[in-house]
Amino acid sequence: MLSPLPLLPLIKEWVFLMAPLSWCGFPSWRWRSPVSVTLPSLELSGAIKNPSLLKLLQLESCRICIRGRMSEQNSPVQAASLPRQDVQTNPSQAANPVLLMTQTDSRDKWSKKMDFLLSVIGFAVDLGNVWRFPYICYQNGGGAFLIPYTLMAIFGGVPLFYMELALGQFHRTGAISIWKRICPIFKGIGFAICIIALYVSFYYNTIIAWALYYFYSSFTGTLPWTSCDNPWNTPNCTNYFGKSNVTWTTFSKSPAEEFYTRKVLEIQKSSGLYDVGGIRWHLWKGVKTSGKVVWVTATLPYIVLLILLVRGATLPGAWRGIVFYLRPDWEKLMSTAVWVDAAAQIFFSLGPGFGVLLALASYNHFNNNCYRDAIVTSAVNCLTSFLSGFVIFTVLGYMAEMRDVEVEDVAKDKGPSLLFITYPEAIANMVGSTFFAIIFFLMMITLGLDSTFGGLEAVITAVMDEYPHILAKRRELFVLGLITICFLGSLTTLTHGGAYVVKLLEEFGAGCSILAVVLLEAIAVSWFYGIQRFCNDVKAMLGFTPGIFWKVCWVAISPAFLAFIIVSSLLDQPPLMLFDYRYPEWSMSVGYLIGASSFICIPFYMVYKLVWTPGSLKQVRKS
Repeated sequence: MLSPLPLLPLIKEWVFLMAPLSWCGFPSWRWRSPVSVTLPSLELSGAIKNPSLLKLLQLESCRICIRGRMSEQNSPVQAASLPRQDVQTNPSQAANPVLLMTQTDSRDKWSKKMDFLLSVIGFAVDLGNVWRFPYICYQNGGGAFLIPYTLMAIFGGVPLFYMELALGQFHRTGAISIWKRICPIFKGIGFAICIIALYVSFYYNTIIAWALYYFYSSFTGTLPWTSCDNPWNTPNCTNYFGKSNVTWTTFSKSPAEEFYTRKVLEIQKSSGLYDVGGIRWHLWKGVKTSGKVVWVTATLPYIVLLILLVRGATLPGAWRGIVFYLRPDWEKLMSTAVWVDAAAQIFFSLGPGFGVLLALASYNHFNNNCYRDAIVTSAVNCLTSFLSGFVIFTVLGYMAEMRDVEVEDVAKDKGPSLLFITYPEAIANMVGSTFFAIIFFLMMITLGLDSTFGGLEAVITAVMDEYPHILAKRRELFVLGLITICFLGSLTTLTHGGAYVVKLLEEFGAGCSILAVVLLEAIAVSWFYGIQRFCNDVKAMLGFTPGIFWKVCWVAISPAFLAFIIVSSLLDQPPLMLFDYRYPEWSMSVGYLIGASSFICIPFYMVYKLVWTPGSLKQVRKS
């Protein structure tokens, strides 16, 4: 008779390694009878007939499974919450199924739930919430824009946000290796995500450097963008605050605008992308020292927003800005462009597809309520965007009052210009301007750093999980190498013409390419991995199955939502402009190559997988 005790190590190996393949990837665990599997190295057919060994095998398997699945609170596993797939049991053993799983409990976890929530909110709430939403809102019908924005959030943004949190939490791995368990032939999606994250870091670090330079410059009695008496000013510089006999013309430049373009960017020393000039060393220092403010928590931006909102609401003319911000223009709802802008805004605001949500959620406890997290963080994100609109437009109304012009003439700036020209100009003419400038740019730095660190964490987690045998003991060296690559990639954006490079990377580095990546991700999960299998995964974690609304969104509405944005964006490509510079045709070709360089990983990997993996197409999908 074979003694059961020497088999314990082998039983553990068998439990974790013998889970069967599915049609498209590896399931996380299955109900499976132990007698249906034989090991080449050991004849178990006779051994398993021993009742003592069979009982020991079942108890050891369940013990290992429970240890990996349970949270630290040792909450009981509910059998009803576990998805039962491919059940093949012998009637004589049906009463004693053995639960096999591939996940382990060795992965790090968040020490507190609030740590995870603040990390997700910090990533999702970025500089785009402060400048892009207010501009898009008033440009597309004011208060009427909230209708398409809300609809796109409900049927597109939030379902995709929820999907990524659930995928990361269930599979507990990064953006590359997760596809081994979902659908291996789509593994190129993970590599594409990492490349896009690098492109974003190249220009996002520079925007933080601009904010740092403003932050340093704010520690003076008189802000340097207050007057026209500085060496970088031109005859067109016009300071209209506090003066009644100044006429504002189309050629007039405010002190804040010339400080940004001629002092910070030094863009006058570059003739365009043909000649970007040398590196501005004062900004090089800014990128190098970005990590010095990591002690600032993710809650600071909200405190600053509330302070600025209260201050803005007390300014003369603030009501004009609020009316302009919220006044509905119902006719614009008939325009397709408004719906495209709403879809793009909610998508880039919530940020599915960048790999960050997968990475952050992978450190959650298995039974964490990711459904509630998705609803809460999405709501916080959208409300932050809406609140930022009041902060921005109360100040724009004040500026319109001072210039004696319409609000729409003041609010013509888009993108970073709104943060680095329009708002600083208003701050410079407030009582206590130094204080408000310091907290405003500190808020910008924290918003930028949260998103930057989230993007880098996505790359680190993805690569570390994909190559643990190489990088497990070299994490610090890998992180150092990654930061060095990001730093070197940012140098092109720190030249005199670096603002042109930033604009190019912003438009093409993470434009349609990231949309296409998320579209394929949604299709791979819903159609290839299977919507029912995915819902079973969610049920295993949360104890309930997602409702019909979520299933329909994942299968049809969200992919259609993404395809709608992609097609509309490709069909309507306006000329790329920055200040008075129009990008040449060859630069547009370079931009398309940048966008394609990340997305091309997906078909390349598919071809590689099909060519180099032996077997039929169905077998390749499983391998």
